[in-house]
Amino acid sequence: MSVIEPIACCAPLSASSLTDEEAEATAAIFRALGDPARVRIVNALATAGGEVCGCELTGSLDLAQPTVSHHLKKLHDAGLLDREQRGKWAYYSLNRAAMTKLTAVADLKGACC
Repeated sequence: MSVIEPIACCAPLSASSLTDEEAEATAAIFRALGDPARVRIVNALATAGGEVCGCELTGSLDLAQPTVSHHLKKLHDAGLLDREQRGKWAYYSLNRAAMTKLTAVADLKGACC
């Protein structure tokens, strides 16, 4: 299965208007982050300072390995994580370009108030 890269076509939510494609790509990112376990995974990777083996996340998330793998796949397919296979283990890190774009998408300073 190929990786979907919706993060590449997102526009800031504060843009004057969004195309249908930009709105769908932005919604896909929010769907990927729409589970508390996935938000916690992104947080764990953001604070890890580098790559993390998927197997290391089960204890801190208090989730079974298949559940963690499912969430990691969803985040990877959304383009938010990079994945490197090393033998039978997969190592994950935040996709820095995706995180930069996500920050821009969510920037609503001055949009309200």
